[in-house]
Amino acid sequence: MANRKSVGPAGPGEVKAAWFMPEQLARVPIGELVPYARNARTHSESQIAQIRASLREFGFVNPVIIDSDRNIIAGHGRVLAAQAEGMTEVPCVLVEHLTDAQRRAYILADNRLAELSGWDTEMLALELGEMKSADMDLTLAGFDAEAMILDDPAALADALGESKSKSGEPESKPDTSETDTPDAAALAAEAFEAGMAAAEAGEESEEYQAFVDKFKPKKTTDDCYTPAPVYEAVKIWAVDKYGLAGRPIVRPFYPGGDYQKMTYPDGAVVIDNPPFSILAEIVDFYHAHHIDFFLFVPSLTAFARMIGRDWLHSVIAHGSVTYENGAIVNTSFETNMGTARVTVSHELHDRITTADAQAKDERRSSEPLPKYSYPVEVATAAGLGYLAAHGMSLEIMPESCAPVRALEAQREAGKAIYGGGLLLGSQSAAEKAAAEKAAATKWQLSDAEREIINGLK
Repeated sequence: MANRKSVGPAGPGEVKAAWFMPEQLARVPIGELVPYARNARTHSESQIAQIRASLREFGFVNPVIIDSDRNIIAGHGRVLAAQAEGMTEVPCVLVEHLTDAQRRAYILADNRLAELSGWDTEMLALELGEMKSADMDLTLAGFDAEAMILDDPAALADALGESKSKSGEPESKPDTSETDTPDAAALAAEAFEAGMAAAEAGEESEEYQAFVDKFKPKKTTDDCYTPAPVYEAVKIWAVDKYGLAGRPIVRPFYPGGDYQKMTYPDGAVVIDNPPFSILAEIVDFYHAHHIDFFLFVPSLTAFARMIGRDWLHSVIAHGSVTYENGAIVNTSFETNMGTARVTVSHELHDRITTADAQAKDERRSSEPLPKYSYPVEVATAAGLGYLAAHGMSLEIMPESCAPVRALEAQREAGKAIYGGGLLLGSQSAAEKAAAEKAAATKWQLSDAEREIINGLK
């Protein structure tokens, strides 16, 4: 029976077989999703721009994977791109069967295993060539059009960094990483083996933790920083509510900080916004070390950690906070202070709402949105919408325009026309210019009105 195969998570003495997890697909508001605080994968601005272009071209066809607390397991980049595109919700697949160790292993392996595959450069050249013939933008597939030499598979392999051996197989690449593990495939397999062993043992093995440590995970922040006016409003409320005047207030959750290793003054109280995805281990740490806390949490998961923690209390404020990374989260709090298991506070809700509006006003005044101007031969949906809103009518015929996603000058700067645009022929450009001039006409003062004005101080 030791080698008996089972479907799903393995039991004692069983060998796991591949199995299918039925999809539980749902649309979830972006503001309710919780980024993984220890996500070792990074996303540059240029990559997010590419994902945004992909979403516009193909739609959101690859759902985000989340757990029951709406923590993101896979799809951080897609969520960032969707948010940048102005989307308010994304399709998600709910996965509930993973243990914590399995979840961590999968988050890493989901990215790492894809990196270990190679390219059939002849087939790739054929595919990219047909895309190019169909006037498709190669960057939609993640390729630099200028670097792709489609008529020479060997040169294409060099452009991809995949030179081939005489046998036609990709040559092994030297390990240039900072880790001391040259075999990437074995590294990924090691992650799964360690994660599975930890899951079956009910704890994380040293081998698994060593693997995770190699990725230098962020331990104390998920980039969901609290606007200063909101934090001050919450701190003042908590100090008044729990009689904390005179006690040191500590904020351990900052870039590069480590809440477990920092020194807490005597009588310290933690009032801060922690990484949402590791809240359970945070509250357990503070309880074990007899440290009082008042922590921000997503309202929807405010009761998620109560089971088995009689000392954990919830303060339901359900105040909408726009955090510094743009995430909009209905926020409540968890604490080990006070006597009520649950406190519902409309006063705290109102304070948060007022402070959040103040933070938005400060952001708008200090960080005005960039405004782009285009030549008259370029039409955007927003620009034409302005004409419609100001009483103008215009028709652009098929032979007078050509769709474009970005001007060449924009591509060099990593920018694009939001929503796409049109290049216009000379006649349509002139008609558009005339409509813009008419829409921008200012009303003139009459002689009588000027006479009144001249009599005013």
